Amino acid sequence: MAADLILHGGKVLTLDPAFRVAEAVAIAGDRVAAVGASAELLALAAPNTHRVDLRGRAVVPGLVDAHAHMDREGLKAVCPSLAGARSIDDVLQRIEALVKQARPGEWIVTMPLGDPPYYFDVPANLREARFPTRQELDRVSPRHPVYIRAIWGYWRHTLPLVSIANSAALRLAGVTRATAPPWDGVTIEKDAAGEPTGVFVEQTYMPLVELSLMAAAPRFTHAQRVAGLRDSMRIYGATGTTSVVEGHGLAEEVQQAYAALASRGELSVRAHLALSPSWGSDTASCVGRLEQWRPQIAGRGSGDAFLSVAGLVAEANPTPDNAVRARAMPYTGWAGFAYDAALPRAALRAVLLEAARRDIRVLSMGKDLLDLYEEVNRVVPIRDRRWVIEHISTLTREEIARMRDLGVVVTTHTNRYLFKEGELLRARAGAAEDTIVPLKSLRDAGVHVALATDNVPTSLFHPIWHAVARLGRSSNRAIAPAQTLSREEALRAATLEGAYLTFEEDLKGSLEPGKLADMAVLSEDPLTCDEKRLKDITAELTIVGGRVVHST
Repeated sequence: MAADLILHGGKVLTLDPAFRVAEAVAIAGDRVAAVGASAELLALAAPNTHRVDLRGRAVVPGLVDAHAHMDREGLKAVCPSLAGARSIDDVLQRIEALVKQARPGEWIVTMPLGDPPYYFDVPANLREARFPTRQELDRVSPRHPVYIRAIWGYWRHTLPLVSIANSAALRLAGVTRATAPPWDGVTIEKDAAGEPTGVFVEQTYMPLVELSLMAAAPRFTHAQRVAGLRDSMRIYGATGTTSVVEGHGLAEEVQQAYAALASRGELSVRAHLALSPSWGSDTASCVGRLEQWRPQIAGRGSGDAFLSVAGLVAEANPTPDNAVRARAMPYTGWAGFAYDAALPRAALRAVLLEAARRDIRVLSMGKDLLDLYEEVNRVVPIRDRRWVIEHISTLTREEIARMRDLGVVVTTHTNRYLFKEGELLRARAGAAEDTIVPLKSLRDAGVHVALATDNVPTSLFHPIWHAVARLGRSSNRAIAPAQTLSREEALRAATLEGAYLTFEEDLKGSLEPGKLADMAVLSEDPLTCDEKRLKDITAELTIVGGRVVHST
């Protein structure tokens, strides 16, 4: 078979069982046709074959982000950024410029204070070390309503969240000195006269004020979600990610954005979606809804190699703050998942059991539902169903053994539990330091582990670096060094293990003849570059299904 595209003269890391390193890879249609020596593969060229001289660069299988929240990245460009502002005057100048461009009375809604992707050290990043007030915003925007959004708190993982509104925005939202907070974790700051300062403080990681008190402010539209998702795929593709798994589950409005792009043939990153169920308050109807969803999400689910939906996300114990957020449904803001997805534990146990009976795979966050998985397994074996536990932080050897016995697949959140909170976890763990993100212990036990970004930041080379270096944000000493992965192991966890997560290990995750032609040409060799540069690797060429989707 003549090749359509041949990459030659490089270092092709196949990640096949032998971890073979080749010089070239040939693509025919959407599949890998051959991997081998450059001279051998160039012989497959036809007159119309496109050839790419790698000039020694490394090629890896397309990366698979096992918990991506990919849709969020493009949404960050919907609202103007305040990044780089170092004083309240800087903020006011940005707002004033936006007012001059706005139509009369148009809302000015910006991204949060601070610098992406983490928004660390706010408001200490401002010279005044405080937030601007409504009166200060009024000076540059007396007639236009202004709202400075709070961050999605899981970008930074520190509290509180803060948003700010000017007087015109407070008027339109109906917020007065008599307004009560919608939840105990929200504070409406007041001045000495008892009037709102415009500053809202939230002791929660998921913004609640913009869904309740400030619900009058503009929200993400369907068109913005579609455009944002298209931009998100471009950003993820530029780091070599060719597939994502939305393990937290997606609400209907985000699924609709995916469907819109799929109908136009505009998906450039393969997406495997789980359902984030909106249960509401009627727990008695849960089993009936499972049956209704079963044709779409049971077994391997529905869809194709570019967009598929399978499985159900399980959450326990509804909370009062999520009850407030759920009033905004079907709108989900930054979340993208349902705010009423949690059930009381007894009701959840019944749902999990019925899901198992219907061959509906279950995904959950953290290890809190491990005992429920075991209870289900005693009635309906799930050993071969690849149920998922995501965002692991600390695990004992006993917990790892229980996961192994259940055939559970694990995904990580190293950006939080190693980079941001690793030092805190080490202080808490004491002599049990090896329980912190125990990647080596999981692998040694035979548990499949896939790396994930959680969208902060978007590149999987950060988790690859975390797995290899195991350094925290401010640490010079590896955290639980016995749990370090080799570079080869980390690359497998970012490729083949992600494919295993979605039952696609025979389809992608390594560069072998017959598999999908998903791959990336990298800016540096991940096997030989300086360790601290691992996280900064980008893709110079990204190919999905034999088609170039990114090129520098």
